[in-house]
Amino acid sequence: MADIKYEVTSEVAKILKSYVYVYIDPRNGKPFYVGKGTGNRLFAHLKDRSEIEKVAKIAEIRRSGKEPRIEILRYGLSDLEAHLVEAASIDLIGRAGLTNRMSGHHEGSFGRITSQRVISMLTAKKVKVQHKAILITINKLYRSDMSPEELYETTRGIWKVGETSRNKVEFAMAVYQGIVLEVYRIRQWHPAGTLNYKTRDSSGFTNSGRWEFSGSIAKDIREEYIDFSVGKAGQNPIRYANI
Repeated sequence: MADIKYEVTSEVAKILKSYVYVYIDPRNGKPFYVGKGTGNRLFAHLKDRSEIEKVAKIAEIRRSGKEPRIEILRYGLSDLEAHLVEAASIDLIGRAGLTNRMSGHHEGSFGRITSQRVISMLTAKKVKVQHKAILITINKLYRSDMSPEELYETTRGIWKVGETSRNKVEFAMAVYQGIVLEVYRIRQWHPAGTLNYKTRDSSGFTNSGRWEFSGSIAKDIREEYIDFSVGKAGQNPIRYANI
């Protein structure tokens, strides 16, 4: 059997253009990383020496006497098309089975969510926030199969919030694509890394200069806002109302 060539020539690169690839564990046939790139990008991970989960997985496979199988899902794409294929592939496989640090991103699409969530997003009526609240957009962290605890822990931290604003807000709203998912009554703000998290890796939260809150579902007012639109945020995931 001929040796595997981990090289993309310039001639091949012109044909491939942008592409999406997947790393597969040959021991069980399961994918463990999805990526996009051009040129020799799909082989670059084999030389990576950083201490991240993907690299550790490759090392584990090599210790077993095998090499990861690398497959190209689609090629001949534009950069935007590659982003879309990558994002859809990650959503389909699921982050839980992959070593990808981030979900794929494609501007204009929302990732994998339930049909009912899409319908509610497209038909949601606007509402004016009447309470002193911080509106926290969690677009990049949200999954439609989140448990209530996961949604709470995703919303409560960690954020850049000034002292004046922290002292004024009474409620926190979890917002996805402009739609309110839940409302929490804030009990107290804490420096990031103070609270325990059961559903998130909080190892890097400490000494970040950010903040997190403890609280509980605001049962008395939540029905005024759940599934209503408060408008989409800009670049900053934090907005305030009535402070």
